[in-house]
Amino acid sequence: MTVDASRTISGTSTAPPAPGSAEPARPARDRALALGVIAAGVLTLTLDGSIVTVAMPAIQHDLGFTSAGLSWVVNAYLIAFGSLLLLAGRLGDLIGRTRMFLAGTAVFTLASLLAGAATTPAALVAARFLQGVGSAMASAVALGILVTLFREPRERAGAIAVFSFTGAAGASIGQVLGGVLTDALSWHWIFFINLPIGVATLLVARRVLPSDRGIGLAAGADALGAALVTAGLMLGIYTVVKVEEHDWISVHTLGLGAVSLALLAAFTVRQATARTPLMPLRILRSRSVAGANLVQALLVAAMFSFQIVVALHLQNVLGYGATATGLALLPAAVVIGGVSLGISARLNARFGERAVLLAGLALLIGALGFLTRLPVHAQYVTDVLPVMLLAAGFGLALPALTSLGMSGTGTDDAGLASGLFNTTQQIGMAVGVAVLTTLAASRTERMLAAGHGRAEALAGGYRLAFTVGAGLLVTAFAVALLVLRPSPSRIRP
Repeated sequence: MTVDASRTISGTSTAPPAPGSAEPARPARDRALALGVIAAGVLTLTLDGSIVTVAMPAIQHDLGFTSAGLSWVVNAYLIAFGSLLLLAGRLGDLIGRTRMFLAGTAVFTLASLLAGAATTPAALVAARFLQGVGSAMASAVALGILVTLFREPRERAGAIAVFSFTGAAGASIGQVLGGVLTDALSWHWIFFINLPIGVATLLVARRVLPSDRGIGLAAGADALGAALVTAGLMLGIYTVVKVEEHDWISVHTLGLGAVSLALLAAFTVRQATARTPLMPLRILRSRSVAGANLVQALLVAAMFSFQIVVALHLQNVLGYGATATGLALLPAAVVIGGVSLGISARLNARFGERAVLLAGLALLIGALGFLTRLPVHAQYVTDVLPVMLLAAGFGLALPALTSLGMSGTGTDDAGLASGLFNTTQQIGMAVGVAVLTTLAASRTERMLAAGHGRAEALAGGYRLAFTVGAGLLVTAFAVALLVLRPSPSRIRP
């Protein structure tokens, strides 16, 4: 099946959608409510990825986790989430994206109740894995729902800006909220807070989201392909998150990494030959889709790592507490939100997504470049705050990148494109954190062995991580410049 140019997600055609893949344009009020529901749901899912990090010491003390076992509070979620996004996105196309979003939200809400009520390490880890499953189901199709609801280019740009804001700012807000809830109540409430939001999302979503039926399982019921891609991604993400424990050149890492790559290669071959492939390879023929996903992997590898390493620097070198660290990062969330919601859609419409993406990447390169000189006794106002303000580049880059990543696919593939875009995001995050934190730890150990003080050694390690992150962003800029094409037309204000 080839992509019908009259139904590409570019918003430039009014040709009717294929039966079962979309419904007629809905009233503006319903679409606004639908955007609010999706944004609230995705914000909750995004918050959950970071809200737990500041509560880790309290969880370890209360439930008796070992140091190695504690990492599985995060790893269990990441493995389930990252490995199921692509499958969930395609299943949303087949059985209905709204149906998948509702089911995922219900699973996530139930898992949050189980996590908050957990009294043993095993129970919490199992609940976190289930949270990752529900999060993958809901977030994989959220973007696909948006691009089929908002067909007019300017409206779509605004909807994508809201969606991008929830992803960009959610992690920062999660760190603040996690610190406040843990200090004021207990770590249990970082999970219980999801319950009223999840229930409200389900009640409203059933009324305002489109009741699409999907294109049918017969259009892509490739069980073998599903097993190969899920196993390959799950094993690959597991290998990456265990790098810090086993090292990059260990038998464990190299062996499991090779098996993961073999499974993903087998999946690719299967998709090229299957009668009804789970992931039609035509989706990767678009330079916009392929290029945007590659740029995103590099971008989030640098920026998610930046967020974690900055938080480590604030706590381990400057002596900030959990709540103070979250508040110190809050300006980044504010400027990202202001840019995403306030001007990104207009800039994309006026200058084109590629130009706005390049401008955003340039600002982020400046932010990480600034951090490469961060002193041991840094002052927040002069040394850290400017970086938080330059993070506004993320508010330019992510909406533009999201539009590009969804622009070259047909309506029937919107869920798959959404799942693919989220999958590359999670892989970029996992690999970026593993690489940059490992490099930082190695530099710190060498400096300690050479007789440097602890604070100086830690700062030296973090500066190396910022330098590598800046290099990733420079590479992303080059890929965007060389691979992505300028928009063929402009939408005048």
